[in-house]
Amino acid sequence: MAKKDINQLAKSILDIATGETKDKNIIKKAPEKSVKGRSGGLKGGSARANKLTAKQRSEIAKKAASARWNKES
Repeated sequence: MAKKDINQLAKSILDIATGETKDKNIIKKAPEKSVKGRSGGLKGGSARANKLTAKQRSEIAKKAASARWNKES
């Protein structure tokens, strides 16, 4: 990308925001890869929960509760 002065940069940002031009530097994700990643993510939590014992789940829950209540705001 060529170096722009501040006024050119402001104009290009305004054009992108108003839809007059499209940013050519934005990398778009492939939709088929997004679907594949989401389906794997949906399976992960339940698969992990099924693999853990009740005692392991309890320990994880205690650690999460402790972190939640002991954090400083």
